Amino acid sequence: MKEIIASLDKIEKVVDHLIELLPQNAIVFLTGNLAAGKTTLTANIAKAKGISSEVTSPTFSLQQCYDKSLYHYDLYRIENSEFMELGLFEEFDKSGWHMVEWGDEALKSFLLNVGYDVYTVTITPFEERRKYIIEKN
Repeated sequence: MKEIIASLDKIEKVVDHLIELLPQNAIVFLTGNLAAGKTTLTANIAKAKGISSEVTSPTFSLQQCYDKSLYHYDLYRIENSEFMELGLFEEFDKSGWHMVEWGDEALKSFLLNVGYDVYTVTITPFEERRKYIIEKN
């Protein structure tokens, strides 16, 4: 487990650590309250990977795909069974990083049991900054 405390203008410390830590193919559960900075972290990862397209929350589309193997999911409004029925589970077989907002423990457990590399980044407010706790599951 790694804990990093950073303001938004120093978020690259978090991104740099993730680039060092994560393998080429990983599923990253982003947890935190509404407006904690989950999409902001994904946007900064995209920037570090040289992706110039705008990163927005995939709240209504469920998934955004970016250049260079970066995928972004928002599962706030969807049950795991619907996620599976829509065929989105197969997306995790694609090479790259899969950033998952609002994924639940049942999905995380399932992904671990079928052999995926799964990490969790928990984001919480901390004295005008954010605390990022990064764990391999």
